[in-house]
Amino acid sequence: MQPTKVGGVSARNNLQLRSSQSVSKAFGLEPSASRLSCSLQTDLKDFAQKCTDAAKIAGFALATSALVVSGANAEGVPKRLTFDEIQSKTYMEVKGTGTANQCPTIDGGVDSFAFKPGKYNAKKFCLEPTSFTVKAEGVSKNSAPDFQKTKLMTRLTYTLDEIEGPFEVSPDGTVKFEEKDGIDYAAVTVQLPGGERVPFLFTIKQLVASGKPESFSGDFLVPSYRGSSFLDPKGRGWIHWLGGAPERERKEYRVSTGKITFTVTKSNPQTGEVIGGGLKSQCCCIASWRQRR
Repeated sequence: MQPTKVGGVSARNNLQLRSSQSVSKAFGLEPSASRLSCSLQTDLKDFAQKCTDAAKIAGFALATSALVVSGANAEGVPKRLTFDEIQSKTYMEVKGTGTANQCPTIDGGVDSFAFKPGKYNAKKFCLEPTSFTVKAEGVSKNSAPDFQKTKLMTRLTYTLDEIEGPFEVSPDGTVKFEEKDGIDYAAVTVQLPGGERVPFLFTIKQLVASGKPESFSGDFLVPSYRGSSFLDPKGRGWIHWLGGAPERERKEYRVSTGKITFTVTKSNPQTGEVIGGGLKSQCCCIASWRQRR
């Protein structure tokens, strides 16, 4: 089975950064933080400033198209809150509203990236997809493959969060982010107009993105949707297979790559917040078959 390509995945992400120079007050260093949020605009929250700027929070929201994911309740998509507003909510105030699946937004700021060069640790990077398109053949006969709009079939659990890694702003104005840890993948299933369903892992595993703030991008790994222990209805798997399945027909675990581009359009140096937009594309690797001779 050939992997299906998913493209045009717009997202909203929220990232929290901590300056590598401010690890602990015990060493005379002031802690600073930042948060990145991904939305219709990219909210990069918590680009922590230098160690003199303690406890700064930033967010980075990213998106390039209107939200097509259905709302969590009959009232539609809930109002997007800032990081501080979310933190002030109780569990019961958030439960059932859809807010838990949203990355925060930011208030105020300037229409540019206004942060000083330095090395930071990104914390609480949040990436919220707002729409998915899949490159597939059209419903009409003999139509050429093209990116098609889809309908989300899974629950509101597709947002990536708590992602962290080093974030560097160079003297020449370029930025670099490396994904190291966090909830960096989510199982998602979408449905094409013709009814076909496409499962895949929405992810940014091992992302390394660099470039100017107005357009920095990078590649990441896309693991197979199903793990090594999965058995299909015929008993075939990657590692194990049942007696009814020929030994030479075995699953192959496939890993592909994806690409994501971020664009910073606004920042707030006083709070350490940045917003912008972005676009992500990847393949949908489910499983493939190989014949063992």
